[in-house]
Amino acid sequence: MSLFDNEDEFYMQQALREARAARDEGEIPIGAVIVCDGQIVARAHNNTERLHDVTAHAEMIAFTSAANTLGSKYLPDCTLYVTVEPCPMCAGAAGWVQIGRIVYGASDAKKGFEKLGRGMLHPKTEVTGGVMEEECAMLMKEFFKGKR
Repeated sequence: MSLFDNEDEFYMQQALREARAARDEGEIPIGAVIVCDGQIVARAHNNTERLHDVTAHAEMIAFTSAANTLGSKYLPDCTLYVTVEPCPMCAGAAGWVQIGRIVYGASDAKKGFEKLGRGMLHPKTEVTGGVMEEECAMLMKEFFKGKR
């Protein structure tokens, strides 16, 4: 029996697809999807290399896309699924968009927001980490192994 519900795993699989697309484009393999009312309203992956923009993280692009799709700058009824724990910049943006829930795969001990605490998130935001953690972590390890 899984520790997580099948819905979380299903949407994390979708985020992993985005992460693989990033990898295939030479980007750091992080993918994100935003779900609202059982529908994916945004899909994104890192685009920092292609756009020459250090802020073009999967989460940032997904927040903008979801806001445009839904016609609202706030996303309290949405869930962000992302393959790697968000960095402080992305967690700060998650706080500003008031995302209802964050589900991430692999932890990021060096640059993840959990190291600083959850104070930058909206007080009502729920966080679930470790969903499909091994698959998410392996994608990152393989990518950086190939770079060294």
